[in-house]
This record gives sequence, C-alpha cells and structure tokens, in this order.
Amino acid sequence: MRIPLFFAVAAALLLHGYSCLAQPLDATANGADSAPVTAAVKDAVFNQEQLDQMLAPIALYPDPLLAQVLMATTYPGEVTEAVTWSKSHPDAKGDDAVKQVASQTWDPSVQALVAFPQVLATLGQDPVWVQRLGDAFLAQPDDTMEAVQRLRHQAQAAGNLQSNQYQNVTVETVAAPAPTTATSASAPASSTSTIIIQPSDPQVVYVPSYNPTTTYGTWSYPASPPVYYPPPPAYYPGSALMAGLAFGTGVAIVGALWGDCDWDNNDIDIDVNRYNNINANNRITNNQNKWQHNTLHRDGVPYRDRKSREQYGRQLDGASQREAYRGDNVERAQARERARGAMDKRGFEQPAASNREARDRAREAQSATSANNRMQGTDRAKSSDRSQGNARNTRESQQARQQTAQVNPRGQGMAQNRPSASAGSARNNAFAGARSPAQSNAQASRGRASQVSAQRASASRPAGHQISRPSNPPARQRGGRR
Repeated sequence: MRIPLFFAVAAALLLHGYSCLAQPLDATANGADSAPVTAAVKDAVFNQEQLDQMLAPIALYPDPLLAQVLMATTYPGEVTEAVTWSKSHPDAKGDDAVKQVASQTWDPSVQALVAFPQVLATLGQDPVWVQRLGDAFLAQPDDTMEAVQRLRHQAQAAGNLQSNQYQNVTVETVAAPAPTTATSASAPASSTSTIIIQPSDPQVVYVPSYNPTTTYGTWSYPASPPVYYPPPPAYYPGSALMAGLAFGTGVAIVGALWGDCDWDNNDIDIDVNRYNNINANNRITNNQNKWQHNTLHRDGVPYRDRKSREQYGRQLDGASQREAYRGDNVERAQARERARGAMDKRGFEQPAASNREARDRAREAQSATSANNRMQGTDRAKSSDRSQGNARNTRESQQARQQTAQVNPRGQGMAQNRPSASAGSARNNAFAGARSPAQSNAQASRGRASQVSAQRASASRPAGHQISRPSNPPARQRGGRR
C-alpha cells in the first residue's frame, strides 16, 4: 500500500525530533561549559606571555611602591607630565616633592610618584609600556597580580630575591580549599605561596634596579624577552650589585606611599591616615580604603578593551562632570559672552565652535574665491572690449580733427586741448593707461601729430600776413576750456 506524501513527511519530522531528544545531555553540558571559557579567552587583553614581559621591570619593587606604580599607570597622560616635572626639579624627592605638586591636577597616585625621581626616569623611557601596564591592571587585575607573583617565584628560584639591609622578603603559604567532590577526595590538597616584599625601614624606601633578562633565570619565552631599562646613573652612584639587584640612594618618606598590595583579593588597599596626611587638599573617609580608578584623570586616553570602556565610560555620561573638571564656571561663561560681543561690535569674525563649522567656513571661503576669480576674468574680457572700442573711436576722432585742421590749423591746436567724450572716463582715472595700452599709444601719436602740424603751419605763414577769423566760430572749432 502506498503511503501519502503528507504522512511520510510527518513521520520523518517525528523521527528527527526523537533523535534530538535522544542525544546525551553531556554533550550539551560540555558545549555550555566551553562557551564561557572561549568567551573569557577572547575577552583577554593580554596573555600570560605578554603580562610577564611587561611586568618584569617592576615585579621586584617593594609592595607599597609597586601598588603606587600600578595605580598611576592607569593615567598615562598625567604620568608623562609628572616625568617632565621631575626632570625640571632634579633635587625634589620624598614627601617634600609630593607637597610641591599638591596644586597640580594629577591624581594622587601620580603625585606620589614624584617622591621617587628614579622611578619616573624609568617610566619616562617608554610611554607605550606605561599605558600597557595601566590597561592590563584595569582589564585583568587578577592576571596582573598573578604574573607578579609568578615572576617573583622565578627570581627567588634563581637566587636573586632575598632579604637584605634594603628589603624584607617573606613567603606566605595559603592552603587551597579542600576538594568537595567524591571523585577528587583522594587527591592531595594543594597550597599556594605569596612572596611579599617590604622595605626594611618603613620610612626609607630603596628602589631596586636589575636586568630582567638575567634576574629571573632562564626566561620562559625566548621569542618575547623582557625589556631592560638601565637605571639613571645620578640615582645609583657606585651601587654594588647584591643578589641580582642594585639599590641606589634611599628615599625618606612618611606619607608619600599610602597604597599596598592586597594579594588575597588582587587589588590595592589604601592607608587612609597616611593618604590624608600627604593629600591635605583631597581627603578621603575611612570607607574609601580600596582603590578605585577615576576616569576624570584619564585625560582622554581611550581604554583598550570593551569591558573597561563599558565600566568606566558610564562615569562620564554627564557633561556637567566634564565641565566641572575643566574648571568651567559662571564667571568664565560671562567672560566668553563679553568677548563674543566685543568681536561682533568691532566686526571680527568669531572662531568656529567645532571642527565641522571650521570645515564649512573653509569650503564657503573657497567657493567665494572661485566665484570672484570667475567674475574678474569676465570683467577683464569686457575691459579689453571697451579698450578696443575706445581706440577705434579715438582713431575716428583723430581723422575728423585732421580734416578740420586743413581748414583751420590753429583751431586744430586749440581743439587738441579739449578732451574728447570717449576719453572723459580715462581723464579721471590715473591708471587707465595701464589697463588700455592701445588707447595710450593712440593718444601719444595724436599729440605728436598735432605738434608737427602746428610747426608746419607756423613755418608756411608769411610775416605780417593777417589771418581772417570768423567773428563767431562754430562750437566745435572754438578753442579754450569750457
């Protein structure tokens, strides 16, 4: 018996549905588990190799100084300004230097770095590296702090990180959480260790200098070796190399360093009392003991990853916040209005309010210039036609006057002084000859011909011969000025 086509299609769809339901749930679960991992890898800004490479020059700094550097690098523009200030004030260091920049608009973490000119000298060698450090700490704080610990363990294993008169190196071991599943109950409990570096004297900080290509032993990534920034010689005079690290002159501080690394949470703790002692103009409360990034000090430097843009971009939604940060107030607005009124009164063009308006003005000016050039070309053509017409009229007038001179030579000479109607406009324009050289040549020729004819008439006239003149000569033969 033949089965209708409709029932055959329905049976096929039912079988397909049963086959989908019969798939094992483990496959679906595995796909769901792998999705977040793939997304996390895709969202990562820097991988482990890149993090180790960029953190190698500062991973062995004392914890309080490392915390200040990580915070400050999230404001790369202000770090550049602090580097410039430190170069122009080479003798400023410690708490005194921080007080000197209290009036600067920098973030307090950047102000704290002027206490250590040798650190700013190192950061000033590579602004791109500074920006990458800050981007890594903002986007991947956990990965950044773990990279620091990984590098410290490598330096310690190589014998280049130990306690001395400049620093205290301690290792804290933290047991990992006990396994909860039955399958892993028999697995041994693992433990992690954290290496902490603190100054030997809390009020004197020695900034270490070292070559990261050798201090960490055999580098794990030969294709991406760390960059070595040589220490400024002025801050490391005759320093001896101890355990792979060189220490220069110590910096005496009391309140300049107010941050510290919280290795349990991979963030930075703030000592509120020390912070308020050095930042008298920008005090905080006891509840603000955790560092938070302030986008107002970013100075327009874009964030590298999408997550950071979404997290910190919302703080700049209000235009009033940006205007307040730029110092805009009622007095400055009134001053701008007065300046605009004065410019309008004196006929000055006001500056463009935006780049788009400036471009539109430039296009309009270019169009007006092109139109003027076309108009000038047309006028020049018309002037040339008028010059040719004037020259033709001049020749005709000259022929008429010559015919009249045959009847009355003296009247010709008198008529020469009378301006013609065609040359009336040229008489009142001192530059007419420059525009119509043909007319000028014609007038000059006419003058020379008049002089010659007058001389001939005087020579042919006999002495004592009376010349009969009409009592009322016609107006066209009458000499003299009207």
